[in-house]
Amino acid sequence: MSYSQLSTHERYMIFKLKQRNLGPREIGRFLNRSASTISRELKRNKGFLSVYWYEMANIFAKQRRRQADRPTKRNNRLLYDYIVENLQQGWSPELISGRLIRDYPDDPEMRASHETIYRWIYEDAKGGGKLYDCLVRRRKKRRKQSQRLSLRGQIPDRVGIACRPEVVNERSRFGDWESDTMEGAKGRGGLATHVDRKSRYLIAVILSDKRSQTYTDKTLSAFRDIPKEKRQTMTVDNGKEFSDFKRIEKRLGLSVYFADPYSSWQRGTNENTNGLLRRYFPKGSDFKKITNKAVANAVDKLNNRPRKCLRYQTPHEVFFEQPSVALRM
Repeated sequence: MSYSQLSTHERYMIFKLKQRNLGPREIGRFLNRSASTISRELKRNKGFLSVYWYEMANIFAKQRRRQADRPTKRNNRLLYDYIVENLQQGWSPELISGRLIRDYPDDPEMRASHETIYRWIYEDAKGGGKLYDCLVRRRKKRRKQSQRLSLRGQIPDRVGIACRPEVVNERSRFGDWESDTMEGAKGRGGLATHVDRKSRYLIAVILSDKRSQTYTDKTLSAFRDIPKEKRQTMTVDNGKEFSDFKRIEKRLGLSVYFADPYSSWQRGTNENTNGLLRRYFPKGSDFKKITNKAVANAVDKLNNRPRKCLRYQTPHEVFFEQPSVALRM
């Protein structure tokens, strides 16, 4: 059902029903409106002494409509240029909205919600603009994920995620990694990706093929400079490339746990990070032609990209507990 604004008559009925001490849910059922609509109306249209009065509510509503006709934020060139510049740097609207508060803590004019930024992007697209190309997925609508039953075989001696220590779920320590592979074109290699659950710090290396020996050798090399105290656990899926996990455990001194088949949400940090990497290496990429330097550059950008879940700090700042220093190429 399409949304319509409350009418004068509906505001009068809200006033009368409120006098009978009815709550938002009861008023909403009477008017065939959602409880959230009624609750929002009561909160933002209170008049003198914080009492809801239908005549004042109508006046307040008309004032807001007039103000909404003025695109004040869009006319703030500094704000708009900041948003566009960081979209082009690969930041999401949510990141930009949060980072504005850090970069301009004392300037209330430098504020824009992520919904406002998305609206600007879509309005730009209607006019033939290309700002939507800056979005990570380059999609205007989210795709629904289907669920499938497990049909994959078990890796011998695997230890399931149910046995993983509870402390891993808390994200309270460094060294709990989620690992996966990101494929390129068929037969053209891919990436091994490892993400620390607490800091979202990323390690990625090129794989020439999907063999377990290749994955294991590259993983051991990638973790060579990671301190022992930051090697606690590793959570992987059930791909055959992880079948040599015991060698990883022995050499790195961490414990490997396997997620349930077709339960990618159990490794959501890694899945999300792989999605960000796809901006630099789209599906079908030929990793036999991609250099280690190009991968290192992409990883550096993501590790120095602020995250909402880190209170707009970067993974580098959190993992090393010091300010980010971007790689100079």
